[in-house]
Amino acid sequence: MHRRRRTALLLTVALTAAAPLLTACGNDARPGAAAVVGGQRITVSQLESRVGEIRAAQREAVPDEAQYKQAVARTGSLTRDTLQGMVLDRVLERAAGDAGVTVTPKEVQEMRSGLEEQAGGAEALETAWLQQYGIPPERLDDNLRLQLQAQKLAQRLGTDTSRPEFWQALSEASKELDVNLNPRYGTWDDEKSSRVDARTPWVRDVTGEAAAQPVA
Repeated sequence: MHRRRRTALLLTVALTAAAPLLTACGNDARPGAAAVVGGQRITVSQLESRVGEIRAAQREAVPDEAQYKQAVARTGSLTRDTLQGMVLDRVLERAAGDAGVTVTPKEVQEMRSGLEEQAGGAEALETAWLQQYGIPPERLDDNLRLQLQAQKLAQRLGTDTSRPEFWQALSEASKELDVNLNPRYGTWDDEKSSRVDARTPWVRDVTGEAAAQPVA
């Protein structure tokens, strides 16, 4: 369980104002993009929607207003963390594909069943994944599939997800995808397969503020 949780943390760890243009390869401006990965946009609206899912799940799980505000305060970087997770998911998909790694729905269900048994039921597992990794219940199966991809990729490489060999494979996939972030969210470090914060004090991340309002 510890290994699986550590992997989940590594892979997921999470704007209403007009977004600056994102310049991708060849100076191709992509308006409204939070990131461009492999020539495909992750739009600001997609990012906002994903953040909204997490906030809505937090709100449902923590009905007490004061406790909910504390949960929001503890996840003040949710927008940037969520974008990192969305990008890293695609990087992992490429690395797994390059290595010929596949995951079946049956494998995902078997993993979920095992984790539910350890956690004390489906609801307990969903709550744990939301609280620890910011994964809302509707995204749990997708995340477990990524965990299996990571584990199987590491096995294919003869290593585990904590070793440099695994992260080197992600680094190579990241370079292949030519990841570009909207400057408001920082920059992408191919070597570390991770987002790097940029100092842009004139840009306010207002998603967290807006999302802190109760969800109807």
